[in-house]
Amino acid sequence: MSKVFIIAEAGVNHNGSITLAKQLIDVASDAGADAVKFQTFKAQKLVSKKAQKAEYQKETTDAGESQFDMIKKLELDADTHNILLSYCNEKNIMFLSTPFDHESIDMLHDLGLEIFKIPSGEITNLPYLRHIGKFHKKVILSTGMSNMQEIEAALNILIDSGTKKENITVLHANTMYPTPMQDVNLRAMLSIGKTFDVAFGYSDHTLGIEVDIAAVAMGASVIEKHFTLDKNMEGPDHKASLEPNDLKAMVKAIRNIEIALGSDVKEASPSEKPNMRVTRKSIVAKCTIQKGDILSEANLDIKRPGNGISPMLWDKVIGTYAQKDYDEDELL
Repeated sequence: MSKVFIIAEAGVNHNGSITLAKQLIDVASDAGADAVKFQTFKAQKLVSKKAQKAEYQKETTDAGESQFDMIKKLELDADTHNILLSYCNEKNIMFLSTPFDHESIDMLHDLGLEIFKIPSGEITNLPYLRHIGKFHKKVILSTGMSNMQEIEAALNILIDSGTKKENITVLHANTMYPTPMQDVNLRAMLSIGKTFDVAFGYSDHTLGIEVDIAAVAMGASVIEKHFTLDKNMEGPDHKASLEPNDLKAMVKAIRNIEIALGSDVKEASPSEKPNMRVTRKSIVAKCTIQKGDILSEANLDIKRPGNGISPMLWDKVIGTYAQKDYDEDELL
């Protein structure tokens, strides 16, 4: 299995601060994530000024504040993107960001990003998908709230626009923050991969890290997980995000699972081969045997260690003649 691509989703947990954004990059890099991802948008192009917040956003921010006012404070301008991109290069971690409008798509393309991450909310946005598809880059497509028909339509648009199918990874996702365990439906991730013959992964919004680990064990090639400096900070996504130590634990667990998955060949591993001599058995003399005696169940036994004749050859040994004298418990 190839290395799982782990995206540490900073999102808007920077609260509009370059200092906090850099601290988030530090945390993601220290945890061993492959990429740290932000969000790129212009509030006036994303939501109307009267748009309501999602229920989870009302619970984590000022309920009287509009969605527009909330996200307006979380915009990152072009200069900030350049600063964060350069800082990611210093910290040896990939900079990613999710665009939410056409202007943001072009800005990220101009910044030279290798991968476009499409959020769940844009999976039914034909012009948006077509815009990204024409750049022929790698694409990671989140599928929260969608069904198989909508996923198929989005894939067709991306491919018809010029993106190669082999450059697309589809992420199973649920957009509730946090996602209840009964709504995860992780087997749907496998259905996506099988139905569309496409690379697949998981974008997680549950509390904890166990579902991410399970997804990797099931074959996910990409894992995306929100993280924050402190779950108690003000902002819409902090409470459903991992804190630094939990992010580090998740990355470590995923890397261990990668190693543990190994290959599909069943054979003795290097670490256990020495145990074969100790724990397997051999054919031994049950009592004193003289050269020329007929070997039988009466004078043979099976005991450890396992560096003699294998008990699997028992039937071939029985009825033959001893080629030498044997003491009790001596290996044949």
